[in-house]
Amino acid sequence: MSSRRRFAAARFGCRSLRAKLTVSVVILLSLVCLVIGVISEFALRAFLISQTDNQLSAAASRALDFATRGGPPGDGEHNPLDAPGQGAGTVTARFSSDGDPATGAWLSQHGQRISLTSDELAVLQGLPVDGHPYTRAVGDLGDYRLTAAPTGDGTVVTGVPLASVHQTLLTVGLILFGVAAAGVTGAAFLGAFAVRRTLRPLERVAETASRVSELPLDRGDVDLSVRVPAQDTDPRTEVGQVGAALNHMLGHISTALEARHASELRVRRFVADASHELRTPLAAIRGYAELAGRSDSHAPPDVAHSMTRIESEADRMTALVEDLLLLARLDAGRPLDVAEVDLTRLVADAVSDAHVAGPHHVWQLALPDEPILVLGDVQRLHQVLANLLANARVHTPPGSTVITALTRSADGSAVVTVTDNGPGIPPELRPAVFERFARGDSSRSRAAGSTGLGLAIVSAVLTAHHGAITMHSCPGQTSFAVRLPIAVPAQRTPLAHDPRSHSGHTG
Repeated sequence: MSSRRRFAAARFGCRSLRAKLTVSVVILLSLVCLVIGVISEFALRAFLISQTDNQLSAAASRALDFATRGGPPGDGEHNPLDAPGQGAGTVTARFSSDGDPATGAWLSQHGQRISLTSDELAVLQGLPVDGHPYTRAVGDLGDYRLTAAPTGDGTVVTGVPLASVHQTLLTVGLILFGVAAAGVTGAAFLGAFAVRRTLRPLERVAETASRVSELPLDRGDVDLSVRVPAQDTDPRTEVGQVGAALNHMLGHISTALEARHASELRVRRFVADASHELRTPLAAIRGYAELAGRSDSHAPPDVAHSMTRIESEADRMTALVEDLLLLARLDAGRPLDVAEVDLTRLVADAVSDAHVAGPHHVWQLALPDEPILVLGDVQRLHQVLANLLANARVHTPPGSTVITALTRSADGSAVVTVTDNGPGIPPELRPAVFERFARGDSSRSRAAGSTGLGLAIVSAVLTAHHGAITMHSCPGQTSFAVRLPIAVPAQRTPLAHDPRSHSGHTG
């Protein structure tokens, strides 16, 4: 298949089913009309040629009879050119076997006899003398049906023109073409209407599938009440079978989603209850470990080290339990403590804290000239920023640069970006980076312990604030962009300290 044919096939394959059916009907009807027209033309031509041959036979008989028996007794043979009853355009010629010159003429519309030229006589003279009709082009006179008959002293050739046959075929062809074109055009419009009406149930089924595809089926309680209308589920039709099958599938999906949601609720309830119950024994473990470390100053070194490790791991487990409890509360839809938050000051404080926690990193800060205010829970938003900065600190080597920038986007959102020049996130981990317990310790350095919940908490908190977070990572650069809706325009307010004083600070 040539490239042009492949391109045409690809374009046809990209069309809608309605367009394909309409185009197919038009093409089939055009082919049928073409076949009918061609057969009609051939049949009509055969009929007209037969009629012309009958006229030729009559004209040849009159010419031959006049040449041999047309005059009074004793007058001898007469010239066939003068045979009476011949129609306009008839050609008659006589070729003598005695060496006499050939003579020939044709009759005009007014009955005048006009002599043939030598070239035209040469065409007639080359005709087989067998009495059968032949089609020849006689010079400027056009196509003729000719027949040659022998006489006593030569040959008589008679011919009738085919101009009327050609004119009739042309006229009938134009009529057939016009009728076929009108019929195909009308059929195209009527076919398009009929196809549209026939495919309307399929469009309703597609609309139902589109509405289902727009539902958030990945999490939460999903009300999958969308179904194909009953009129489009008739099993006696193909579209009805598709509609019924889709409804059956949606029923199974709805049942599975309900079971999944119930399982999620049980898991969340378990995590919340377990986290809540674990807080008390963990607090007791930490308290006793601290008490033992203070009271027993003469304990052996190994016992003192063990008590220190117990206290450290208790702190780590407490942080994990607090993170799990926070996620459980967010999943349960607990209301946030919403207030107006100065995001500019919050970003500055978070970077300042990160600088203290990571003195061996280069922390840079870029803030707008005017404060940006958002509505949200100040503690949770501070945790978002702290988690992002801690993620950059933990997963990059000492000496790495972390840039935090706050801007106001054109769509009325506040955008906080945290960018580091570390080794980047492995490609296989990027799709699951905001999932719980997603960790990339094998490729990014760990300077401290990680629960794998930091970015999951960030995503959950931002979702609760109607915000979003995006990530872009490649070797040498990883960037997280937090987007939050701006509350109201604010005037410049004095800060307790200038946050841009940390810009470019190196620990």
